Formats: sequence, structure tokens, C-alpha cells
Amino acid sequence: MPIRHDLRNVAIVAHVDHGKTTLVDAMLWQSGAFREGADVNKRVMDSMDLEREKGITILAKNTAVRHRMPDGREVTVNIIDTPGHADFGGEVERGLEMVDGVVLLVDASEGPLPQTRFVLRKALAKKLPLIVVVNKVDRSDARISAVVDETYDLFMDLLDDDASDALDFPIVYASAKAGRASLNQPADSEMPDSPNLEPLFETILEHVPAPSYEEDATLQAHVTNLDASPYLGRLALCRVVAGELKRGQQVAWCRHDGSVQNVKLTELLVTEALERVPAESAGPGDIVAIAGIPEITIGETLSDPDDPKPLPLIHVDEPSISMTIGINTSPLAGKSGKHLTARLVKARLEQELIGNVSIRVKPTDRPDTWEVQGRGELQLAVLVEMMRREGFELTVGKPQVVTKIIDGKVHEPVERLTIDAPEEFVGVTTQLMGLRRGRMEQMVNHGTGWVRMEFLVPARGLIGFRTEFLTETRGTGIMNHVAEGYEPWAGDFRTRPTSSLVADRTGVVTSYALFNLQERGTLFVGPGAEVYEGMIVGENPRPEDMDVNPTKEKKLTNVRSSTGEELERLIPPRLMSMEQQLEFCAADECLEVTPAVVRIRKVVLGQKDRARLKRS
Repeated sequence: MPIRHDLRNVAIVAHVDHGKTTLVDAMLWQSGAFREGADVNKRVMDSMDLEREKGITILAKNTAVRHRMPDGREVTVNIIDTPGHADFGGEVERGLEMVDGVVLLVDASEGPLPQTRFVLRKALAKKLPLIVVVNKVDRSDARISAVVDETYDLFMDLLDDDASDALDFPIVYASAKAGRASLNQPADSEMPDSPNLEPLFETILEHVPAPSYEEDATLQAHVTNLDASPYLGRLALCRVVAGELKRGQQVAWCRHDGSVQNVKLTELLVTEALERVPAESAGPGDIVAIAGIPEITIGETLSDPDDPKPLPLIHVDEPSISMTIGINTSPLAGKSGKHLTARLVKARLEQELIGNVSIRVKPTDRPDTWEVQGRGELQLAVLVEMMRREGFELTVGKPQVVTKIIDGKVHEPVERLTIDAPEEFVGVTTQLMGLRRGRMEQMVNHGTGWVRMEFLVPARGLIGFRTEFLTETRGTGIMNHVAEGYEPWAGDFRTRPTSSLVADRTGVVTSYALFNLQERGTLFVGPGAEVYEGMIVGENPRPEDMDVNPTKEKKLTNVRSSTGEELERLIPPRLMSMEQQLEFCAADECLEVTPAVVRIRKVVLGQKDRARLKRS
């Protein structure tokens, strides 16, 4: 069977913030993708504003580097940079469809974490060869040998008995930030002995198999991602599995519903570094972008019109978290957004379905509200944030878990939670987990003053947990979690012991009112902010909601007081990100999301209506 020795396809997978995108940066620079002195952003593969702000990869992206072999031959290495967060697991699964091998990055200090387990499980299920890169070996707290042992333990935990040959993986020691890698293990906190990434390139070329193909096979190209061009319209990113694609070629488009339609490819593009350049043809193993099919979606196949052979559709894990998204129904609606109607919101959600295989949109009993299901809170919060920046005004409900009926019983999603915290916070952490029905699976003390704890906890127990956890651990705790499976419903529990301060009228917030209210709890608004009846203006430490008047003005009098002209000493309001506000929401609360501001509010705004609902 012929083999393309001039090509390698590899995905880089890892936990969040273990250095995937930084390593791709260094590989691009050292392969000569940028001219010397070029003004190129750091983490150049993070193309979205949200990715740069959050410091995480959200969308899987591909790039190509050309590496010159010692014998002078040039090899093209297609690299897929995948997200490390389990909420974007659909992107990881699509990325793995395009490659023949995987580079697994592990932090030399933190070691394997839940998302490392998640992405490794996906790679092993595809039976892809693996290269382990221990990154950040120059960290002051690096523990290289222990991390290598933990990685072996993780492989042993995930492998079947008949797949033990996967343990024979090469290990590369790297500092992606410095652009150095070595096959020799350095001392802890020391740099690799090689001045560049040449050992990593050589390991990829040696251990990742080159694409093989049958010479007379029928054309098959699998659509694994979508993009858009202002000139060409929708672009479908494909891996050519067999045969040859040509610009202007007539192909059979094998659709999701089983139908086949003949279409013409108007453009064929291949990736060079960060640019897509026109090409005349592409062969087996190539990753290309094609234009000319406006309605093509992920998982479909391009094949030979005379003998169409569709490839299997891409399957991803089921959603575990849902929230409602609808039009903005607050009294202040329409002040800053451009897209306000149910028709526009519905069209935008349907557009998201085209390129995001792990999202589901379902109707509700209201025509202007939809249930959106996803892999986690972060994925859904990113979708809402993107819509907010596009000019939408929305009402977003509190995240809920998606349950299943198994053998006649209700089952709920369970997460594997890993917590790293200083020793003095072990007691309070286990107490917080106990309230949320969490079961401790493992606890390890590395002897550095930090303890790693592993829990199995219902997914709904983690909604709103992060903020409370960071408060209790004085901001030092680190938590990561990944979906583990489904277990029988664990019973009711209360995750938020506090309640809300609720505005009882519409108006503008005054300093005088806030001065008197700040003794009642933590405030979320400052002087001059607009409020309305039913809007949440603060957190009440007591378990019952309290209706307050934040617009109260000081009565005017003609009697002067010696202290009357003094300024009120106001505590600054607590400002929260949209993710934190979603976590804070109680069962009867939701978010008003606009381009200008995000507010927490009651689902039922009227004070009398809420009281009547509570009595009934």
C-alpha cells in the first residue's frame, strides 16, 4: 500500500494551560513560518478575542509547518491545536478525526489532571499512537520523575489488558516557552539540553505514521470543521481519506439524512503556516478547505459521483448541562442591543448548531425561549458571551443538569473533580463537598504543603461551587473537573446558603440608599445604576430574600446639620463576570444579558406575583 512520506498529521492535546498553543507558536517560529522580526502575537493560534482574554483554546484550529529532514527532504506536518477544557470536547473529537498521531502535553509540576484523562481517553479509543511531552520542565516546582510515573499510572488506568503495547510511548522533555526540547530527562527546574525543538520534530516524524492509501480507491473526504470567508462563503475543512480532490471538480455530497447530491468545488485551499493558499489538487492525508457548498455541515462526506461511499458520521458525548435562552423581557430591554426579536435569537442558535456538534437546541413551552444543552457551564457561557458581543439582548436561565431515565430510574451526570489546595483548607473543602454529595476517591499529599483530592460529585453540585470554593480557600485553591458518567439521582441539596437583596421599584440607585443598605449584605450595584422591580442588587447572608429600595433619596430640609455635608462612606460594589453571575443564580433567578451590562433578576419580577407564587 503506497505511503505519503512527505506528510504527517498530528493533534496536540492537553489539560487547560499546560502549554499547547505556546508549543505550536515555537514550532511555527522554528520551522521558518514567519520572517525574522515579524510582528506576530503570542499564542498566535488563539484567534478569537474570547480565547485571548480567557487564555484558553475554544475552537480546534489547524496549521502546517514544513520541516527539513537531515537528508534534505521536506516534510509537511499538519498540527491540530485542540481545546484542553472538557466543555469543548466536541472540538477534541473532531480534531482526532483528522490525524494519525497525538502529542500529549503534561505539566512538569501539575502532572495529569482531569482534562488530561479526558483527552487521553479519546485518543486511546481511536487507537492513535501517542508521544508524551513533559512541558515546563524549567518550573521552579517541577517534579519530572513523579509526573512521568503519574502519566504511566493514568495510561494503566485507561488501557485495556490487550492494549498494553500503547505503554511503549516516547517521552520528550520540553520548555515550550523557551522553544527547547530533549529526549534526555533534565534535573528538576533545569532547561532541556537541546537548544531547539529538533528532538520533538524527529520524534513526531519517527513515531507518527505517514498517511497510507489505496491507489485506485474511491474519493472520500471527511468534513470535520467549518469556517467562513467574506469572499468564498462557507468553507468546509476536510481530511482527504482516499482518492484526489481537485479545484472545479464535480463531487458527490453525502449528507446527514442519507441523500446524495452532485456539487462543484469552486475553490480548494491548503494551509501554509497560518495562511490558506489556493491549490490545484490534494491527495490522501491532506487537510484542505473547500468552497462551493453553502449548506455543508460537519460529519458529511465528499465522494465520487459514480460510486459515492459515505464515511461514518462523527459522534460526540451527550450534553450534561442545559440552560434556557430567550429574548430580553426586562423593563430596560432594547437600550443597548441591536438584535432583540425571537426570530433573530432562534436564527443565531440554529447557526451555532451548524458548526458546534456538541450543542443541542430544543423548544420550550414558550415561543420566545429555547433550551440549549451543552457539555458544561463554560461552553454555554461562551456561547452567550459571543451572542452578547454580536449585539443580542437575552434572558438566560440558571444552568440545570440533563437527566436520563435508565432502568426506570432517574440518573444524573457525575463529574470527577480534582482539587489542589493548601493543607490548612482540606477540612473546609471536604465539608463543602459533603454538602454537595461528593465522595472522596483519593487524597495525595506531595509533601510541598499542598494536597490533591479527587472526588466524584453530581454535576449539579458544581453549579455555583467555584466562587464559594475560592472564597473558602482565600483564592489559593485550584479545581478541575471532567464528566465521568451517570449515577442514580443523589437527592435534593442546597448549594447556596444565602439569598438575594431584591429591588422593589424602578429608578436610579442613590448613594444615600446604598449607605443604609450596605449593612444588610454585599451589594452588586453602585450609585447611578438603573434598577427595576425584581432586579437583584445584592446578596443577603440570611436564607430569605429581602425586598429593598436602592433608589431612596435624602429628604431636603431647610435646617442645616454640622455633619450633613459629609460624604457617605460606601463600600465598592462586588463586580462579577457573567460566569460568576450564572453560578450565583438561585432556582427562581436568571440573567438579563445585553451588550452594555449583565444583570441578575428574578424570573417573576413583581413582588406581589412572587409572594402569590410562593403561597401556591
